[in-house]
Amino acid sequence: MTLLRPGDRFPTLKITPPGADPVAVPELFDGRWGVVLFFRGAWCPYCVAQLRAFQRASDTLSATGIAVAATSVEDESVTADLVARHRVAFPVGHSADAAAVAEHTGAFVNPDPVYLQSTGFVLDPRSAVAISVYSSGAIGRLVPEDVAALVRYLRDH
Repeated sequence: MTLLRPGDRFPTLKITPPGADPVAVPELFDGRWGVVLFFRGAWCPYCVAQLRAFQRASDTLSATGIAVAATSVEDESVTADLVARHRVAFPVGHSADAAAVAEHTGAFVNPDPVYLQSTGFVLDPRSAVAISVYSSGAIGRLVPEDVAALVRYLRDH
């Protein structure tokens, strides 16, 4: 397991939104700043709060040139319900292979039951990691206000 550090190229990962074909990140961001979120599951109140916060901030993030995608190990029906219930408009994938994601990104995996711990990446327009945030438990994650401020700062400097 290798942690991704600033400047590292983000690996190509497939995210499969419910009822849709898989999309690849970072290619999905198409030269824009991007945020990739791995979340524990719809059962995790901290994860749901994070997804909702990024959705609420979507206008600000979009105006700043930032796109968002997220994924978890949960199945398609649970993910579809989460997306619908919270009206999440950015791609949220289901059925992620926790071991493969961990191998490529360094994300921590809970062993039993298996799920990805909260992990977040801000990617620059060249798909390089600008910042990585790894959590080994329930708390410690990216928030949209910090992401927007960071991107504005990096663009201006």
